[in-house]
Amino acid sequence: MPIERLFGRSANPDGKATRNRYAMAGALAGALVALIGCTEPPAQTAATPQPVVPVPFDQAVLSAANAVFSTAPAAGTGRQLVVIDPLVDGVTGEQSAATRAIGERIVALARERYPQFDVQRFSPQTVSRSPYVMVGTFTPVNAQGQTSGERAGYRFCLVMADLRSGKTVAKGVARAQMQGVDATPTAFFRDSPAWTEDAQVKSYISTCQASRVGDPISPVYLNGILAASMVSEATAAYTTGRWREALDLYTSARATQGGDQLRVFNGLYLTNLKLNRPAEAAAAFGDAVQYGLANNRLGVKFLFRPGSTALSPGAPYDMWLQQIAGRAAQGSACLQVGGHTSATGAPALNERLSQLRAEYIMGRLETAAPPMRGRVIAHGAGAQATLVGTGADDLTDALDRRVEFKVIPACRT
Repeated sequence: MPIERLFGRSANPDGKATRNRYAMAGALAGALVALIGCTEPPAQTAATPQPVVPVPFDQAVLSAANAVFSTAPAAGTGRQLVVIDPLVDGVTGEQSAATRAIGERIVALARERYPQFDVQRFSPQTVSRSPYVMVGTFTPVNAQGQTSGERAGYRFCLVMADLRSGKTVAKGVARAQMQGVDATPTAFFRDSPAWTEDAQVKSYISTCQASRVGDPISPVYLNGILAASMVSEATAAYTTGRWREALDLYTSARATQGGDQLRVFNGLYLTNLKLNRPAEAAAAFGDAVQYGLANNRLGVKFLFRPGSTALSPGAPYDMWLQQIAGRAAQGSACLQVGGHTSATGAPALNERLSQLRAEYIMGRLETAAPPMRGRVIAHGAGAQATLVGTGADDLTDALDRRVEFKVIPACRT
């Protein structure tokens, strides 16, 4: 029915009453429309995202790799050169049997199904040709995809980046089941004594995990890619027992931009140790300690006997302690010694055991460097800060049982 029929027409010459009646009519019409349900329905709340279901390891690898190769633009003419910067764990930065297997599967897939891409070895020679570079992370996560709590699968990220344009050109992600994954660290990472949140490795991880297609590559990663290619070749030489060649490559990597990194210091330490050069090995370990303390986080693999504060044999712990104590004593700051355990066992027991181990290392440091007396604090973290978190209690999660050193400006004893 027309609104005029409801309210009538006004004969008021100035139209004021008419305007009032039309205003009332508009308000009533709006109310009637709302009552009979003609208004737009309220916005629906977003559905709660469903947990990602992990798939078998091989299926996850193929899923992520196919997503990358099928969407990455190929060269206009000829084949597009691709190199793979070896994949790592997205928290520790370590390489494992699983990450190595992923790299091998990617190469095989490219040769079988994607002839437009020419996958070659990651080396200074191939990097100088501005290829596509593939990076990836393979990280144990919980059911919500976070690196905490009980691990329920592996989060797999794979990215292709164009060194010529400096941008990400393709990305694939997948979730793999825990079963069938060999997370044993490769020889170099198994033997490396020290760990910290290295800037070069963090830039590699962020290039994969924090980037979208079209995003620029991390400048830290780009500036250090030549060093990374040398480190990759050095690590391969170390794995096959070519100690002298590995030492030369680590030495060359240190002299390049981005060569000031923990992998290089660990490599110099390990190769000098293998070549029976104890003084050079001690100096390299000292450089690793200095680098970690400068980053205010240095984890060292002081491996203890199960349930004990006695150190397991096999590593030059006395030299390690001398270097840590000596480097820490050079400054005036204090040092927190944190004991860590894996997630296996009762939390209260783990915290107590980690405290006792931290106190043991504290005592050894104060003996090695008397000026450190009164400047060291022991703290037992138990399993509150695991890096791997699988609770395997073997070589795969050795970093969870580390002793960690942090510089603090002041302390109380």
